[in-house]
Amino acid sequence: MTLKSGTTSLKVLVCGGGVAGEALAYWLARGGHQVTVVERFPALRANGAQVDLRGQGIEAARRMELLDAVRSKLVDEPGVALVNARGKARATIMANTSGRGRQTLTSEYEIMRGDLVRILHDVAKDGVDHVFGVSVESFEQGDEQVVARFSDGSSGAFDVLVGADGQGSRVRRAILPPGTPDPYWRTGIHMAYWFVPRIASDGDIRDTYLAPGGRMIMRRSHNPAETQAYFMLREESAEASAVHREPVERQKEFWTGRFRDAGWQTVRFLDGMKATESFYSQEVVQVRTDTWSRGRVVLVGDAAHCASPYSGMGISGGLVGAYVLAGEINRHADDLPTAFANYEAALRPFVDEIQATVKPRLLRMGMPTSRAAIGAVRSVAALACLLRVPDLVARHAKQDRGGAWRLPESPVGDGGA
Repeated sequence: MTLKSGTTSLKVLVCGGGVAGEALAYWLARGGHQVTVVERFPALRANGAQVDLRGQGIEAARRMELLDAVRSKLVDEPGVALVNARGKARATIMANTSGRGRQTLTSEYEIMRGDLVRILHDVAKDGVDHVFGVSVESFEQGDEQVVARFSDGSSGAFDVLVGADGQGSRVRRAILPPGTPDPYWRTGIHMAYWFVPRIASDGDIRDTYLAPGGRMIMRRSHNPAETQAYFMLREESAEASAVHREPVERQKEFWTGRFRDAGWQTVRFLDGMKATESFYSQEVVQVRTDTWSRGRVVLVGDAAHCASPYSGMGISGGLVGAYVLAGEINRHADDLPTAFANYEAALRPFVDEIQATVKPRLLRMGMPTSRAAIGAVRSVAALACLLRVPDLVARHAKQDRGGAWRLPESPVGDGGA
C-alpha cells in the first residue's frame, strides 16, 4: 500500500491509548498507515478528572472535526471562586466566553477526560486495531524494524514504535541514553483527586480553598451525582515524592495525615476518599528531555513533554504533539530520521512556551503557608475581581497559552492550514 505522496505505508505500534495515542492513531490511519494501539488497561481507559482545551488544542480538535462532539459533553463550570472556611466566595473569576483573547482559570472547553478519550476513540477505531490488557514489556530495534515483546508473551515486528504512555513512560526510559539527567522537573507540589457524592450546596462554580501549611482544596462538580475533590500540597520531601508509588491505602493515609485539620469541607472529602474507586495521587512535574526519538522509536504527548496540570495545556499539548508527529510521519514515511527531526524542530518552540508558563515561585505564592498570607491572597484577589482585572486581561490578551505558535499544515494534506 502507498500513500498519496508515493511513500510506503508503515506498520505503526502506539503504546498507550490515552488522548495523545488515540489522536495520533487517528491521523496516521487517515494517512494510510497500519496502526495498532496497545493499552495496558483491560478496556478503554475512559476515566480521570476534568480537563480542558485551550489555544492550539482547540484548533487541533477543530481540524479533527471534533468540536461539536466536545461541546456536547462539556462540563458546566462558568468560573472559579476563592472561598473561606465557611464556604463564602471572596473572589470569583469567570470563564472568558467572548471568543477573544485567552482562557481564564476555567476554559470555555471543560470536559471530563473519559469523555474526551471516548470521543477520540470513536473517530479512530474504524481504521485502527486496538488491543487492551496488553503492554509493551521490551523491544529491540534494527535498521529495518522494531520487534516489540508484549506482556501476554507474544511479539510483533513494526516499522515504528510510538511511546504515548504518559508521564511515567517506560518507552522513554528505554530510549534515554545512559547517564541522561532525570527527566522530571519538579515543582515541589503534590496532588490527589477523587470523586464523592454531590450534595445540594455543590454549585457549578469551582470552589478553591486555601489552608495554612501550603495546602489547597478544590471542589468542582461535573454531573448531578458526583463532585470532584482535589487536594494540593506544597512539600519538598522524599516521603511526599515516594508515596505516589506506594499502595493506594498508604497514599490515602498520607493525604489524610496532611489534611485532616485543614478545615472547610475536609472531613466530607476525607470520608468520601475512604470508599472511592476513583482515587489518584501524583507529584506535579514536567517532563523535560533532549531525547524524543531514537532510531525507529519516538515519544508523543506527556511521555515526551508533560507540561504539568498547572500549565493548563497538558491535554492541548497531547493533541498538538500528535498532530505534528503524524504530519511528519505521513510526509516522510520513507525517511524516519527526517520525520522525527522535523517533528522536534516544529514542536519544541511550542513545548518550551507552554512549559515556561509554570513558574514554581508563583505557584508557591498562590499556596501560602500562614493564615496572614492566605488573608492577603484573598484580599488581593477580591480587589482584582472587583476591578474586573482578570476579565479585562483575558479579553484583551493577544495570545492564549502557547503563544503565537501556530499549527502546521494538515497531517493528511486536505486543508486545515
